[in-house]
Amino acid sequence: QVQLVESGGGLVQAGDSLRLSCVVSGVTFRSTVMGWFRQAVGKEREFVASSFRNSGTTSYADSVKGRFTISRDNAKNTVYLQMTSLNSEDTAVYYCAAAPGGILSTQRSPQTYKYWGQGTQVTVSS
Repeated sequence: QVQLVESGGGLVQAGDSLRLSCVVSGVTFRSTVMGWFRQAVGKEREFVASSFRNSGTTSYADSVKGRFTISRDNAKNTVYLQMTSLNSEDTAVYYCAAAPGGILSTQRSPQTYKYWGQGTQVTVSS
């Protein structure tokens, strides 16, 4: 059984930092593409960042590039999203997603990801 459990969301002020964590079980983590997505109220789910298997290759949405960092600890089956310089537009539910055997060219697409976490709320007050 595959499980993704996110944590670390909360209410912060503009300019603050926050780190999200996602613990994954039931997949071969090293060969799994891991992604972070977010969905604000009234908007579609959007790509935030991804980490391609164990290659070190990462990808970011333009809106978060330079502010967010995705990383993974293969020993702990955990992927992180370090968020800095948060602003009100970052307010959303953040989802961790897993794509076992996923390929590089489609890592930004939600359809690539087979497994999803329950989501964690991030609220940034201005």
